[in-house]
Amino acid sequence: MAPVKFKDTDIQSFIGWILRAGVMVSMLVVLAGGALYLYRHGAERISYAKFNGVPEFVHSPRGIWNGILGLRGRAIIQAGILLLIITPVLRVIVSGIGFMLEKDYLYTGISVLVLLIIILSALSGHGG
Repeated sequence: MAPVKFKDTDIQSFIGWILRAGVMVSMLVVLAGGALYLYRHGAERISYAKFNGVPEFVHSPRGIWNGILGLRGRAIIQAGILLLIITPVLRVIVSGIGFMLEKDYLYTGISVLVLLIIILSALSGHGG
C-alpha cells in the first residue's frame, strides 16, 4: 500500500473548513445560550444601583461544564466564546501537522513556536 500524499491545497482547504466550522459552531452555541438566558431572565428588572459582575461559576472549566449540564445560559455562552478562542489555536496545530507531513521542518518549528507562545500567554495571563 502506498503512503497517502497530502497536497498543500488539501491541507489549506481542511484548515479553512476548521475555521469556518469553528466559527459556525461557536456562533450557534452562543446563540443557544443567549436564547436560553433571555428565556429565563429576559423579564427580570435590572438594578443599576449595584454592579453584580460575572457570576463565579463561569470562571473555571468545571464551573462552565456544570453550568452547561444545568442548562445555564451564561455558561453556554461562555462555552461558545471558548470555542471561538480555541478555533485559531486548532488552526495552528493542524498547520504544524500539515507542515510535518510535507517534511517542511522550518515551518513545523515555527508552528510549534507559535503554539508555545499561545499556551504560555494563556497560562501566564499576559496575553496581548
